[in-house]
Amino acid sequence: MDKKKDLLGIKDLQKDEILHLLKLANEMKPKIRDKNLRDNSLEKSSLVTLFYENSTRTKMSFLLAGEYLGAKVDDLGIATSSVSKGESLIDTGVNLDYMGINIMVIRHSMTGAPHLLAKNVSASVINGGDGSNEHPTQALLDMYTIQEKKGDFKDLKVTILGDIANSRVARSNAFGLVKLGAKVTLAGPATLISKDMAVLGVDVTTNIKEAITDADVVMGLRIQLERQKAHPFPSLEEYAKFFGVNKELFKYAKKDALLMHPGPVNRGVELTSDIIDGENSVIYEQAENGVAVRMAILKHFGGAE
Repeated sequence: MDKKKDLLGIKDLQKDEILHLLKLANEMKPKIRDKNLRDNSLEKSSLVTLFYENSTRTKMSFLLAGEYLGAKVDDLGIATSSVSKGESLIDTGVNLDYMGINIMVIRHSMTGAPHLLAKNVSASVINGGDGSNEHPTQALLDMYTIQEKKGDFKDLKVTILGDIANSRVARSNAFGLVKLGAKVTLAGPATLISKDMAVLGVDVTTNIKEAITDADVVMGLRIQLERQKAHPFPSLEEYAKFFGVNKELFKYAKKDALLMHPGPVNRGVELTSDIIDGENSVIYEQAENGVAVRMAILKHFGGAE
């Protein structure tokens, strides 16, 4: 298996590459809770996060993942950097490259920003989310969580519902889960989903009850008001009434179905609190697994394997 320099999208990964990263994440996970198991395999590496969009889970998990493997880690505070003076993305990246940064994790509102950066720097570039295109590390942690709980992906019914049109998480998960053999259904309001997404090898529907029925995994998505150019529904209250998932609706899924969400969750909109905090929810475990997966990514792309 040829090792790539960058992780830009799940679309670019083969099935065996995905499974390798999930296996490596499983080896990394014990290091999160037991600091005595942590190592310095990346002690000669330097990591910087360039987050042009806000983040809690993705940014912190990368910084912690780097620390747990002994890397030198830092966040380029965009608001206080030369970006605020008009410096371009390429110039920012090239300057960091010349300073000896080995790994750059970027989140940007522009689709293709990580790809542009990767072409202009020798450092490994990790896509932390670009526009409404892809969020590969989130998809990998989602797949890892599913594998941890369900074992095999073959014929698992995974329903992803909500703001599909603006979701890079939905797109990356669709690419990965289909490659691993799962049956994926994308569901949401007609204004936030397109039948054209069936080209990804998934089912597409606006019938939420139908989508949830007999699902092994139900993944809610955040309503991304900041990306919506129009008003796809009258109000959040109306969205919650017709497309939010509550306890009664979740009963149509399999009894042992997993409830997932990439976060942050708008409680009472995409999901009600009783199921977020219920026994089927693995939402907080996703956060823990995010650190394990990002440790695996840093180790793999940072050359410590």
